[in-house]
This record gives sequence, structure tokens and C-alpha cells, in this order.
Amino acid sequence: MASLSQSPMSLTSLSNQSLVPRASFSNPSSVSLSIRGRNFPSIALQSRGRRFQFRCAAKPETVKKVCEIVKKQLALPEGSTVTGESKFAALGADSLDTVEIVMGLEEQFGISVEEESAQSITTVQEAADMIDKLLESKA
Repeated sequence: MASLSQSPMSLTSLSNQSLVPRASFSNPSSVSLSIRGRNFPSIALQSRGRRFQFRCAAKPETVKKVCEIVKKQLALPEGSTVTGESKFAALGADSLDTVEIVMGLEEQFGISVEEESAQSITTVQEAADMIDKLLESKA
């Protein structure tokens, strides 16, 4: 295996050694990766105007539970709509509210969220994705 830190290598020499991932596009919203001859599943891309966003969607039941916890922690009225795309700040949450939401999620799902991860969560979907990832690694 080549080491990039010991000697500079050009992209050409790396690609000759099959260290550079190769991407193929089957259609404008799907990417397949191949590294060292190993193929990885396609990644779906969602169009957001002129940008694409990777999303490994959490289970719908996880998103639903997170929505309920966010509503409860923020004491939102019964008719309030909270979806995966809802941003905590747009729902009126400040940094303390976000900490309380994360604590509620930890308690509900029996997980422990690192402080760095907790600070990077800004939407319900991000929280649900993180929860599913932590539950998967825990299993």
C-alpha cells in the first residue's frame, strides 16, 4: 500500500495502483463506487437546486420518534408539524434546547452521543440518521 505522507505521488501513479476510488454514474441521481476492484452499493443523491446531498435515510419509525421527542422537548403546540427536514433553530430551539433534545434521544434510544456529534446535529433527519448509525454499531 502506498503512503502519501512519505513521498509525494501523482494522481496518475495512485490510479495505476488502484488506490483512488472510481465512481460511475448510472443516472444523474445515483453513484457507484469501486475501490481496489471492490464494488460498493450505489449511493442515492437528492437534488437540492444545483447541489446534491448524500443521504443514508434513517428508518421511518426512528424519524417519527425523534419528531415526537423534539415536539415534547420544545413544548410545541399539538398541531405543530415536525418533519425530518425540520431544523431545530427554525423550531425555536437554542443551544440549551438542543442539548436537552440530545439527552432525551439518549434516554429514549439507550445510546450515548459524543459531544462533537451532538453539536453537529441541526435537523431531525440528522438526529435520526445518527441514532440509527449508533444503534447499528451497538448491535
